Amino acid sequence: MADPSVVRPSGEGKRRVFYHLLKHVLLGPLLRLLFRPRIEGLENIPDEGAAIVAGNHLSFSDHFLMPAILRRRITFLAKAEYFTGPGLKGRLTAAFFRSAGQIPVDRSGKDAGQAALREGLGVLAKGELLGIYPEGTRSHDGRLYKGKVGVAAMALQAGVPVIPCAMLGTFEIQPPGQTLPKIRRVTIRFGAPLEFSRYAGMEGERAVLRAVTDEIMYAILNLSGQEYVDRYAAEVKAEEEEERKKARRTKR
Repeated sequence: MADPSVVRPSGEGKRRVFYHLLKHVLLGPLLRLLFRPRIEGLENIPDEGAAIVAGNHLSFSDHFLMPAILRRRITFLAKAEYFTGPGLKGRLTAAFFRSAGQIPVDRSGKDAGQAALREGLGVLAKGELLGIYPEGTRSHDGRLYKGKVGVAAMALQAGVPVIPCAMLGTFEIQPPGQTLPKIRRVTIRFGAPLEFSRYAGMEGERAVLRAVTDEIMYAILNLSGQEYVDRYAAEVKAEEEEERKKARRTKR
């Protein structure tokens, strides 16, 4: 018979315990040893309170390298495909991502943006750090693409600062399609917090959301030094894939 005086951790409590185990014992020390990340501007991350960390997205490794060097826990919105894989491997992957502070977001359908907004605002309402990749997907060629306005909507609705972040060198260690990363030093650079209180109450205006998003992307660009493309990455990827399909058909 269970002892009612024993308080057992909830599902969220277990995930938090596993998160700290990964970060401080299992994965974090290994990542810091192998990739020896140079960390710049860490003082720009607040010690407490809600904030958004908005970064470029070059590699699958980004999901793990940034959390490994932050003092605070950070929660990322991640694509739902990471949580829906088949079989034992899929279940283990889903459990790992949830324990590592990732929230699944279905990026398909007309309600995808609202789902991401709800999840993100929920994290911020608890006074936590939220990690966002405004491009919406990994860069397939190392360039920085136009940001989606969800990051601006969250920042304005929650009234929180946005800390721009640039990952440098992660595309070279693990570009899209490469399973295992190369062992090479990377840099993680944080900029000064961006504050948007001047737009309070204007989160419903599309032009304001676009202006805030562009300001965030410009700050990321200044930190990363990437070539900027004023188009959405997903659109460019789709066009290039279609061109490859046409080329294959032509060769037949």
